[in-house]
Amino acid sequence: MKVKVDYLVCEANAICTGLAPEVFELDDDDQLHLLLPEPPPEMMDRVRHAVRSCPKAALSLEEN
Repeated sequence: MKVKVDYLVCEANAICTGLAPEVFELDDDDQLHLLLPEPPPEMMDRVRHAVRSCPKAALSLEEN
């Protein structure tokens, strides 16, 4: 699975960074960065939770 971010919708609420900090990171300018665009299977439960928890629905998952 691959994580996708709609940067036009993302408001840098940082919910995802708290739920999966190995995958998501906010820089000093509040820009979201994907540290692991294709997280390993053992992280996917937390990544799915982060995607569902995004208040702006800016995150999605797509099959490789």
